[in-house]
Amino acid sequence: MVLLQTILIVILVYYGLKLLLKWLAPKLLNYAVKKTSERFGQQFGNPQDFDDSHTKEKEGETIISKKPPRRSNPSKKVGEYIDFEEID
Repeated sequence: MVLLQTILIVILVYYGLKLLLKWLAPKLLNYAVKKTSERFGQQFGNPQDFDDSHTKEKEGETIISKKPPRRSNPSKKVGEYIDFEEID
């Protein structure tokens, strides 16, 4: 009889914890994410506080910026060319 009670208690505790964690885990994770984002915002400045009106581009405008092509100097000598021959 004691063995049956022990098994029943273990099963009830298992399912009770499983049900409790199913309810509490999302709330705990949301709390942890919120706290982490607050700390990140305090440390690095909160970028979400900035308004989009500060940008000078219009919405939907595409801007392509390219680097100017590098001009190579053909008169610049890099090194000496050595022609190797295969020896059998």
